[in-house]
Amino acid sequence: MKTHEHSTDAAAAAHDTAAQGRPSAAARDARAASHDARSTAGAGGDWAIDVTTEGLPGWLGPVARAARTIEPQQLSRFLPPASGAGRQSAVLVLFGEGPRGPELLLMERAGSLRSHPGQPSFPGGSLDPADGDQETTGPLRAALREAEEETGLDPHGVQIFGVLPRLYIPVSSFVVTPVLGWWRSPSPVGVVDPGETARVFTVPVADLTDPANRVTTRHPSGHCGPAFLVESALVWGFTAGVIDRILHFAGWERPWDRTKQVPLDWRA
Repeated sequence: MKTHEHSTDAAAAAHDTAAQGRPSAAARDARAASHDARSTAGAGGDWAIDVTTEGLPGWLGPVARAARTIEPQQLSRFLPPASGAGRQSAVLVLFGEGPRGPELLLMERAGSLRSHPGQPSFPGGSLDPADGDQETTGPLRAALREAEEETGLDPHGVQIFGVLPRLYIPVSSFVVTPVLGWWRSPSPVGVVDPGETARVFTVPVADLTDPANRVTTRHPSGHCGPAFLVESALVWGFTAGVIDRILHFAGWERPWDRTKQVPLDWRA
């Protein structure tokens, strides 16, 4: 995702949480309405985007339920400006089922990039005008479009089952919508543009929940955030923060040593 050029503050944004009280009735109703939304045109304008939990595997139930009720402040203390300002973007948080069970799709930025070379991320990027209304289905289309452009996946095989609250990255003014998808019909994926992406890979959820693979990253600026040592990669920043909150609210999180730190260098 292009917004990861500013993932130091994103790590703090996704990791800093507020009190985890019960969401208000109004917030729950609004989220439920968004999850029941329907559109008549999908990514690329040639198929429908249907946000639904119908037919999901049972293990994704906790994630879908959390997405319907979680409050923005439970994900981050950095919330989008009330004025609506900010650069709208979206990422696809895509769950599939592999040889070792549930897994997530990630990509790794090319090592030749000036900003954050080699950093893992979700597929995603900024909304284009053709994606449509940023308040409704625009982020859904953008997440699918960017994932197709970056990994080559067939978006027709992706079932969108939820949308997390928007997060704000102050240093870059990005407003990021995490779109939750179920890889109902997996398709081949790989590097589309070597100039932007070094590799595309999946990570078993079992590895993400393994306490042995969990660490805290510390940036020279002083920002700390959750991270994962998986698939020969250090997953940190915005991506790790979102994964951390999903594991927590889905009830998948296992106790881990938050004092185990991995330093980041000044280029991160």
